[in-house]
Amino acid sequence: MLGILSFAGFTILVAVIAYYATKGTNEKSSDGYFLGGRSLTAGVIAGSLLLTNLSTEQIVGLNGSAYADGILVMAWETLAAIAMVVTAVYLLPKYLKGGISTIPTYLEDRFDTTTKAMTSGLFLSGYAIVLLPIVLYSGSLGISGMFNLPELLGITEWQSVWLCVWSIGIIGSIYAIFGGLKAVVVSDSINAIGLLIGGLLIPVFGLMAIADDGSLTGGLAKLASEHPEKLNAIGGEDSSIPFATIFTGMMLVQLFYWGTNQQIIQRALGAKNLAEGQKGLTLAAFIKILGPIIVVLPGIIAYHKWGGEVLANNDIAYPRLVAEVLPAPLVGFFAAVMFGAILSSFNSALNSCVTLFGIDIYKQYINKEAEEIRVVSVGKKFGIVLAIFSMFVAPFLYYASDGLFGYLQTVNGAYSIPILTVIVVGFLTKRVPAIAAKVGIIFSFTFYVTYIVLSKGLEMDLPHFLHVQFICFVLTVVLMLVIGKVKPRETNFVQEYTRDVDVTPWKYVKPVGLAICIVVISTYVIFS
Repeated sequence: MLGILSFAGFTILVAVIAYYATKGTNEKSSDGYFLGGRSLTAGVIAGSLLLTNLSTEQIVGLNGSAYADGILVMAWETLAAIAMVVTAVYLLPKYLKGGISTIPTYLEDRFDTTTKAMTSGLFLSGYAIVLLPIVLYSGSLGISGMFNLPELLGITEWQSVWLCVWSIGIIGSIYAIFGGLKAVVVSDSINAIGLLIGGLLIPVFGLMAIADDGSLTGGLAKLASEHPEKLNAIGGEDSSIPFATIFTGMMLVQLFYWGTNQQIIQRALGAKNLAEGQKGLTLAAFIKILGPIIVVLPGIIAYHKWGGEVLANNDIAYPRLVAEVLPAPLVGFFAAVMFGAILSSFNSALNSCVTLFGIDIYKQYINKEAEEIRVVSVGKKFGIVLAIFSMFVAPFLYYASDGLFGYLQTVNGAYSIPILTVIVVGFLTKRVPAIAAKVGIIFSFTFYVTYIVLSKGLEMDLPHFLHVQFICFVLTVVLMLVIGKVKPRETNFVQEYTRDVDVTPWKYVKPVGLAICIVVISTYVIFS
């Protein structure tokens, strides 16, 4: 009961603070609703970026992977820091210079309206079919398991999943649809602090539990001496992340996620100026390097604690460790923080969908004369429909196979690689025409979906999906460049400065970015 009370108390506190923090923002304008009035500062951006990224499927899933593969899965965390530096130094200045509120809007400026519509469609389908349902489903498993709701309420696991999915979905929708971006990022920032504290408590108590003398250093020494193979960051060909993939598809995945994914980059696009956006991204990158302490180390501790026991499903490693090592009074607090992380990923993706639909589809194709208040209103209604759709779909993932998360990670390439490719070519060239972007999107999507059908559907033995994503990226870039050579634009593309925000860069962004990259490389040298 104490756990449930502390859970409810912390959740309500966050909601009250977010409500009062957003009272002064004009959310009847699209900038106010979608970009927080372009008033976000470095600390708020960093906190929101980190918590939007860190959700239940990542905490549980990566620790489950670490239980099986060890520290090599830290690539998903540490290499993100390099992608965030690239975004801060090269991509964000271009976005803010054009006064861009969505990534497809940039592609419209660079190519044409059809290219924008195609990318908006890819983003929306990826979020609606893949991201929103999986966040709701994995979150429902986490909350249901922490409080053991089936036993507590006398219901089945299936009923518990439905209850948690709809609870998370309704609360997340209220934040995202009726509060706009500023409500999302304020609640994110508060929960980010709680998540860092709670997430760090698990490895602390875990190391103390396995140490002979009950100390942190004793626990670390025991891990290093008894299971050194779990502390090798260089993955073999049979591992989930072969080392070679770090230099191919892994960096593309990271660059798409942190530099072009609407759900993530929307935080930086809401910055009050370029310098604040760059500070926020680099601050988040530094903290991201420490991410494995929360999402990898507990899995390795669990492996040691249970003597390498073969689990029915590796994803149960983290919840089981939490239940065994965390003192009972802290369970409610940690559950509230986890609930915040689940809400963050859900309402951030939903807010991004509302933004894409309102600005890129409704305003562009359905009602070009619509006033801003009408665009926001229609966007909210679309968000409600999308939320309800995802809440109906999510519980049925209960019957999906055990390889759900790995499969979804593979499938995401179908929309991430086409979008990343056209953005990269758009940035690096001036004469590649709009037809090249459209052909590139269609080719890249078709190529990768064919790979998924052959490898997953027909179970053919094909290269690792990260290698295939890299091959798809290179072939699409070459195709677009060839089209650009044969049929170039009549004039060079020149991006106009809209002066919506101050684009004076932070003077320390490059040296700080270099320092972050050196730290990441050093991490691999140490754990090799």
